[in-house]
Amino acid sequence: MNLKNLLKIFSERGCQKVYVKKLSPNDNSKNQIYFGESFDVLNIFPSSNVTTDEEGKRKRESFKSKLDFYWINEEGGLFIAPYAQLILYPDYPEVRFSGFLKGCRNAPSNFFTARIENRILFLGVSEQNKIYGFVTLFESEVGQEFLNLKKLDSHGVFAVITIARGQILRDSKGILLNELNRIHNLGWITSKRLNADRALIPCNHTNCGGYTLEAELNIPSNAIAGPDFLGWEIKQFNVTDFNKFGSKSITLMDHSPTGGYFHQNGAEAFVRKYGYPDRKGRPSRMNFGGTHKHEVSHKLTSLKMIIEGFDYERKKIVNTNGYVALIDDNKVPAAIWSFSSIIEHWKAKHPQACYVPSKSKKGQANQIQQYCYGNKIILGNYTDVSLLLNEIHLGNVFYDPGIKLEMAIEGERKQSVKVRSLFRTKPINLFSLYYQHEVVDTSSM
Repeated sequence: MNLKNLLKIFSERGCQKVYVKKLSPNDNSKNQIYFGESFDVLNIFPSSNVTTDEEGKRKRESFKSKLDFYWINEEGGLFIAPYAQLILYPDYPEVRFSGFLKGCRNAPSNFFTARIENRILFLGVSEQNKIYGFVTLFESEVGQEFLNLKKLDSHGVFAVITIARGQILRDSKGILLNELNRIHNLGWITSKRLNADRALIPCNHTNCGGYTLEAELNIPSNAIAGPDFLGWEIKQFNVTDFNKFGSKSITLMDHSPTGGYFHQNGAEAFVRKYGYPDRKGRPSRMNFGGTHKHEVSHKLTSLKMIIEGFDYERKKIVNTNGYVALIDDNKVPAAIWSFSSIIEHWKAKHPQACYVPSKSKKGQANQIQQYCYGNKIILGNYTDVSLLLNEIHLGNVFYDPGIKLEMAIEGERKQSVKVRSLFRTKPINLFSLYYQHEVVDTSSM
């Protein structure tokens, strides 16, 4: 095995990024492998449902999340490690990799059952949310070739290799910025999208700005969820002036409550109890909407948002059973979002994100929507649920649902409930959701 062959295996498995850690002697099966002090690694390594747990004699509280993990051996064979998981310890805080040998046939146990120096762990993340691991020594051919690589990106305790068609790709950020500048210089673009067969087809909806941008970047509109372009997640947002990021809200996640009156009784009962008559006077409709912020009572619903179990000064979770909630005047929870469920949703955010402003207009001939894209974009690197919770505490991230109850009208329609349970923010607040962030003018590249 050499580095070229290893990267080819990762690439053939759909991996664009390979995260590499020089292991310390303490990184072993007994002590687990240290992945860093930030929960942002959840956004790197896709995992299944987040659960809470207490372990050890000291009853250390933790969150656990299982990985779909496979070891690669020297011959390129794959062997599943069915108990591999990430463990998040909020007290420290830190994240550790555990269970990576248990139940695995041909696991590389000799690398982890003792305190061994000079080891290197390679972790590739695929488009199918599978993770592939390979471990070797410094003195191996793979090890020596890796140690001789220069100017690699880094993420916490990891060096980062970006690969395309099995080759190491340098400066993915520069390639992205050049592409976005090309798209900016195109001016108005007729609305379109790229389907799964990579065929261009018209996009006739009013919200095709994202699809059109993705089509220009050769990204299919219904591709498997994952980073869109060389490991970067691409998002567009509407503005009226490319020199201003605007005041329109951006949706961060759609997350229905996991507790409280809403969860116990359903959306219809929730709207009947806490909603209000349609403000346009439609008698057959009730709504629940509006911006709900931390410790601010909403004038229409009389509910306010609270957070329990989060230390605002230290910006960390202090109770794994904590939650975000909407409470009424009697402090009865109308809706609850557990921390574990928020982590579950937030870990779907990608570690590298690019936000591109856009304008739209109707085409003159056939009235098909057209879009153009700005040259000043927002880049964000490495997010963490603690950053999200802190922004909720500050009121910069808010609950802005669109829940409506349409009552039955005889001979016309049946009763229906539509639920959009959105957490949103303003573009200017995106900076605070990433550890690294910048505004880049692609025209100056």
